[in-house]
Parts: sequence; C-alpha cells; structure tokens
Amino acid sequence: MEESQLERDPRNGILALVLRPIYWLKMLAEELHWSFVLGVMIVYGVSQGFAVGMSKVSTKYYMKDEQKVQPSELQVYLGLLQLPWVIKPLWGLLTDTLPVLGYKRRPYFIFAGFLSVTSMLALSLQRNLSLAFALLSLMGTSAGIAIADVTIDACVTQNSISHPSLAADMQSLCGFSSSIGALVGYSLSGFLVHLVGPKGVFGLLSVPAGLVILVGMMLKESRVHKFTHRGVNEKFLDAGKAMWTALKFRDVWRPCLYMYLSLAVSLNIHEGMFYWYTDAKGGPSFSQEVVGSIFSVGAVGSLGGVLVYQNWLKDHPFRDLLFWSQLLYGASGLLDLVLVLRLNLNIGLPDYFFVVIDEAISMMIGRIKWQPLLVLSSKLCPAGIEGTFFALLMSIDHVGLLSSTWVGGLLLKFLKVTRTKFDNLWVAILIRSLMRIIPVFLLFLIPRNDPNLSILPEEMLKMKKGDDRLESENTEMVSLVNST
Repeated sequence: MEESQLERDPRNGILALVLRPIYWLKMLAEELHWSFVLGVMIVYGVSQGFAVGMSKVSTKYYMKDEQKVQPSELQVYLGLLQLPWVIKPLWGLLTDTLPVLGYKRRPYFIFAGFLSVTSMLALSLQRNLSLAFALLSLMGTSAGIAIADVTIDACVTQNSISHPSLAADMQSLCGFSSSIGALVGYSLSGFLVHLVGPKGVFGLLSVPAGLVILVGMMLKESRVHKFTHRGVNEKFLDAGKAMWTALKFRDVWRPCLYMYLSLAVSLNIHEGMFYWYTDAKGGPSFSQEVVGSIFSVGAVGSLGGVLVYQNWLKDHPFRDLLFWSQLLYGASGLLDLVLVLRLNLNIGLPDYFFVVIDEAISMMIGRIKWQPLLVLSSKLCPAGIEGTFFALLMSIDHVGLLSSTWVGGLLLKFLKVTRTKFDNLWVAILIRSLMRIIPVFLLFLIPRNDPNLSILPEEMLKMKKGDDRLESENTEMVSLVNST
C-alpha cells in the first residue's frame, strides 16, 4: 500500500523509484524468510559475484605472469577449474538425501566456506607453488563455491515450487546480487592486483569465503527427523531413478539438450583476448587497473541485463526471448573483430572507450540470454530432488561451457595464437561469432510455455499444505519413478 501511494503521487516519483527495490526485497523476505534472502545475497553477491570477480582477474595475471602459461594452455587450465561445477549433481544429491546433524542445507554451507577459506590461504601463503599444486588449490576454491551454489540453488528451487509466481523474482534476486557483487569485485580487482599482487588478492578472498559459513549458521531450516544413515544408499538409488524418470519427459530433455548445445557452440576465446589486451606490441597494452575496470563495466552491463529482463522481458515466452537475444549475442561478438583489426582507430574511437562499450553490450545481451534459461531450469525440477535436479541442469550447462572453453583453446592453438603472436586472432573471433548463431536453429527444443506457469505434471510437484514443506522425499521419489 505504501508503495502504491508513493507511485500515485507524481512528486514522489523519484522516491518511489529509489524505494521500489527496498519494497521488493521486503516482499521477498516476508514471503520467503529474511535468512533465505540474505543467504542468496551472500552466496550470489559476495561469494560468486564479488569473490569471483576479484579472483578472475588475479587468476589470469597469476597464470600469465607467475606460471608463464600460453593462452591456449590457460584455456585448458581454466576449464579444469570448472570440473567441480560439472559434478554438481553429486553435491545436489548429498544435500537432498544426506542430512548432517539433522539439517540438509546448513552443514553444506559451512563445509563449503571452510574449503574455500583454506584453499585461498594456501594459494596466498605458500611460496613458489608448482603449477599442479596451484591448480589443485584453485579447484578447491572452485569446489567450495560450487557446493555453496548448489545448496542455495536447492533452496531457490524449493521456494520456486512452493511459490511459482515468485520464480522469476528469485532468479532476478540472484542475478542482481551476482551482478552488483561482480561490479564491486571487478572495480577493485585491478587496483588490488597492482597493489598487493595476485597472491595477496587470494589472501583477501578468504574473507568473503568465510561469510558462506555465516549463511550455514543463520539459515532458517527445519530439522530432519527419523533419519537413518542405513537408508542413504536407497535414497541415492531412488534419487537417480527419479532424475532419470524426469529426464525422459519430452519437456525436460529437450531444453537440457538446447542448453548444452547453445553453450558448447559459442566458443570461448577469452584468454586470447586477455593476452592481446595486455600485449605491448600487437595490442593496446592495458594495465591491471584498466583490465579490472573493463570487467567492472561488463558487470554493469550484466546488471543492466537483469534490470531489462526483470522489468520488461520476464513475462515473454522463452522461445521468443531466446531467439532475439541469441541473434544479438552473435552480432555483439563482431565488436571484438572491429577492435582486433583496429578499425575503431580509423573512425577515431580510442581502444579503451571501444572496449568498455563492447564489454557492456556483450555482457548485457549475455545476461538477457541467460536469465530465461535459469527460470526455465527452476521449473523443470521435481519436488523432493529439486537440489539434485537443478544441479544436474547446471552441470549440463557447465559441461557446455567446458566444451566451449577447451574447443576454443584448441582453436587458438590451431591458429597459433600465443603469448606474443596474435596475427590470426581475428579469424578465431570471426569463427566464434558465426557459431553463436547456430542455437537459433535449435529453438524448437524450447517450450513455448508462459514463464509464470508450471511446466512439469502436477504429480511431480506435490507439496504439503500449510507450511509448504515437501512431502517425505522417499515417497515422492517412488511416486515420480512410478508415474511413467
């Protein structure tokens, strides 16, 4: 009521605009509990947004300047860091079926936080690390973030089932938190890398990792009663059968196939571009601070994409929105071609000015393309195994990203793009941009459903009345398995 009164009074238009996000957060906190909303903001905003933004820049400089790897090799190594995300179904299965001390979510947040903290401190404090040990520590950090991610995703998906009308709002909250956190992280990353070095930044990142432990301590969660560890194997088997049964539904496996293919064919050649950015001869020779600022502008673009989606696009059919966003995504890739061929200088646009425009546009379009896929994924998860199944869907996405990263690395290797040689980088950009159009021809795999309605059959979304708690997970899994 307060919000509508402010909006009706034209004198309070600006005030209403400022207060609208506060009312929105208040509404979510009242509907879903404040500890959940704060948990999303910490995991997505601090752990994934801020910390990943900081670590992305510091990792790139650490591998380039201290480990002396080639761009094609860095693509492969960064692909290895995605492996903990590829096995997200395992984390999801654990958090869905194996309570610890009577809780299904809270202990996993605490474990994820401790794993990230110890890995970051090992990278920061150990001198003359071998490449293998450095990669192992980075994978430990990645695993900690992945476990926290799959656990909060389970909470989001569970709430999406009990509050389907708020599914898009919850994904927007995740997107807002991630984008704002990344903006702050990227803004500080270049400055801090220059000031304390990549290893010093790794040490600072143990602090946001520790906040994930706080989420595990404060999250509101009901205890699981009458649990016996003797039934864990049976639960794992039931969960596996339930996932397989769900995947056999036409409206489930087809979007999964689309999500994998759309990511796999959009080749990742980011490391080739990063080395070119910092090259003194062939490239613009950007400093660490400038590189950090470029990524921060990209975070602004990503945040803009979330705002555009939340305010104007969230009610549009999935297929229509993905068609236009994918076309724009392919076209935006050609901006890198203009930059590498130095055509921007011919029209009087400085490199930095052109790069920040390129980054902002590309990240905005990428976020608009990604948001409907997240909402769609949250609507494909059966009750009782929501954490596991959403993790499976995200795992499919990360396999697509891994394929994109490794094939992109092979492309850079084939075209002989090295630490100091970039003659064929423009060819890699052209190939990548053209391949981004391929998913447009695969949109028949995406349902035309209203994004505000459920997609799965009613028997896969059974909930208890009253407190919105899920029914006994064993009963639901058996019901799901037997539904076909």
